[in-house]
Amino acid sequence: MTMQKRKLGKSGLEVSAIGFGCMGLSHHRGPALDRANAIALLRKVAELGVTLFDTAEAYGPNEEIVGEALHPVRDQVMIASKFGFRNGKPKDGLDSRPERIHRVADASLKRLRTDRIDIFYQHRADPEVPIEDVAGAVKDLIAQGKVRHFGLCEVSGEALHRANAVQPVAVLQSEYSLWFREPETNVLAAVEDLGIGFVSYSPLGRGFLTGTMNKATAFDTNDNRVNNPRLNAENRKANQPVVDAIEDIAKRKGATAAQIALAWLLARKPWIVPIPGTTKLHRVEENLGATEITFSAQELKKIETVFAGIKVHGDRYTPTWGAIVGR
Repeated sequence: MTMQKRKLGKSGLEVSAIGFGCMGLSHHRGPALDRANAIALLRKVAELGVTLFDTAEAYGPNEEIVGEALHPVRDQVMIASKFGFRNGKPKDGLDSRPERIHRVADASLKRLRTDRIDIFYQHRADPEVPIEDVAGAVKDLIAQGKVRHFGLCEVSGEALHRANAVQPVAVLQSEYSLWFREPETNVLAAVEDLGIGFVSYSPLGRGFLTGTMNKATAFDTNDNRVNNPRLNAENRKANQPVVDAIEDIAKRKGATAAQIALAWLLARKPWIVPIPGTTKLHRVEENLGATEITFSAQELKKIETVFAGIKVHGDRYTPTWGAIVGR
């Protein structure tokens, strides 16, 4: 299979149609994969043609693992990282002061073993720092050659326009999937209007949309899904119609549920790139198979009709985390 490529808006940034979310290798998804196996997996993912790798300062040792794994193929891949939390720890709150952004960039470059970060995202908007100041700081980093493209995560269309006026925003990263459609109501129009690329995180609903969970699924204590309202036992049961609908489509298309969820995102717009993450190579291969699936206009219309009749139960974040990220 030849990996398809996509351009993230008008930035000229071309990446594989499906990227790779690195967070779960070392952070928030139960026991971390040991370093050697994580590096081996990332190198194999790159061999399969994936060129967009997503990490962050806030993901513990993740940047160091990504840096070591991708160093031999650095010029063939795009590395995205993020700033925006005080001390690099979400529990400590937000911090996007320009001086902090510059310090994070220098530290990330060292951990990533590289001389440039291809996409540098603000991890979450900081209400204490005008987004124009954030954009100005990244503009300076771009002028210095330390960063290639400016990205934002989970911001409004209005904020996108304000930031873009100071430094063109290349990419917006937000959660978007068959069971979380909010970007359609508040940002996708602005993204398209400004010529910005869109990277979808949690495109598989933190694993739920793959059909591999049920009401008996138990999460490890250091897996942040253990406290996710939408994924508690009661809501997993209540949300089963979402999975049933996806699996019905998958059966008719000769695909897996995960492939359908990803293929649907790819069908939305040519500038959307999902970044599913996993610790298993066979899941990477399965996910990449989504690029071979297409939908007719009639099929897409039917999917819309089916999902319009399904209610999703549970918030996507706990109240504590929602307060930190302003959601």
